[in-house]
Amino acid sequence: MVTAGLEPGQPGELIFPEIPAMDGPPLILIVEDDLSTRLLYRDYLSQSGFRTADAHNGYQALEKAQTLQPDAIVTDLAVPGIDGFEFCRALHQSEATRAIPIIAVTGHSEYLVEPDRFRHAGICRLLVKPCELDVIVQELRLLLNTESPCQ
Repeated sequence: MVTAGLEPGQPGELIFPEIPAMDGPPLILIVEDDLSTRLLYRDYLSQSGFRTADAHNGYQALEKAQTLQPDAIVTDLAVPGIDGFEFCRALHQSEATRAIPIIAVTGHSEYLVEPDRFRHAGICRLLVKPCELDVIVQELRLLLNTESPCQ
């Protein structure tokens, strides 16, 4: 099940059935622990023609990535549980999820000086917060329309 952005068990939690990644528009997994940012990303990506699923921590993200096989992932790097780097490395090491393009969005601009760290984790693009939502959509479209998106 995909929740509507609220943490599981919270009052008002909405539940939606999982949708296989190959039906309809591209499915984007949003990994963000800040609820307002997660909802903002989800609403904007939905309005831009994508289907979305979301996770609020690294463990939930890993499980959803393996189950849903999204077309791409947008992840914060500072999420609870498994941090964004560990999450991306785990995806990159698995045959089933290795090909999923990943966009990392972070508030830590100092990460820009560590390009090898991103490459080794399987991250295709790094965007620094605050980041215009149009830029995320543009990067997703580029990744999804490229044969080798992380090259």
